[in-house]
Amino acid sequence: MLSAFGVTAEPVALPGGRGGTWRAGGVVLKPVDFEPETRWRSDVLAALPPSAGFRVAPPVRSASGDWVVDGWEACRFVPGEPDTGRADDVLRAGIAFHAAVRDVPRPAYLDLRDDPWSVGDRVAWEESPVDVGPAALGLLEPLVAARRPVDLPAQVVHGDLAGNVLFAPDLPPAVIDWPPYWRPASWAAAVVVADCLCWYGAPPALLDRWSHLPAWHQVVLRALIYRIVTRDLAGGDRPADQVRAYRPAVDLVLARLSGPGSPR
Repeated sequence: MLSAFGVTAEPVALPGGRGGTWRAGGVVLKPVDFEPETRWRSDVLAALPPSAGFRVAPPVRSASGDWVVDGWEACRFVPGEPDTGRADDVLRAGIAFHAAVRDVPRPAYLDLRDDPWSVGDRVAWEESPVDVGPAALGLLEPLVAARRPVDLPAQVVHGDLAGNVLFAPDLPPAVIDWPPYWRPASWAAAVVVADCLCWYGAPPALLDRWSHLPAWHQVVLRALIYRIVTRDLAGGDRPADQVRAYRPAVDLVLARLSGPGSPR
């Protein structure tokens, strides 16, 4: 498999992600989760022109010209480190990235995905029913009750930016590990804010600073539903930990929605 991607260096395991990612010289290799997505994403990234607002990790073709070999994919190594304390810079990089992919057509394979993240996304946008445990349901009920229609154009977006933007001196931020969704661009920004509020110690001011984005509190509400459902389905959280992580952000968004002059 290594030789198929032109790799001669000894692979070294990389931290982060869900494990299984390796660096060999200037190439990063990782297992493929879903082949149609890997091939689609690689085609899109390979065609993107350079940008002053962001970098990507260019995908690497195998000797046969395919993006996948024996269940593995490869990309070029890009320098940088994630920094979840730089949420505003993550958001700006995401805005630049989404502007660059705005006209990419909707990938048909999205309808075939059935992982916890895809289910959580569909629940958030009222395309699937809520089916979660009691702790998650207690968090979700007021969010679902406050949900209102959102009339915004959808496009391909990155659904997990917070820990997947790398910063390096004198270089644009690098957007990596792209899980595509077909949603409004402001929802992708809202996922960053929800993650930073719940898991990375961001202050409430982060929510307010980006309230100029379209349908802001409604897309943040959906971002919270998405994350709560996904984590419940994926498992690993004790109910008390789940509530502790999400309750302050849930209460904050609901307060903004019910405040004087707030859009519903």
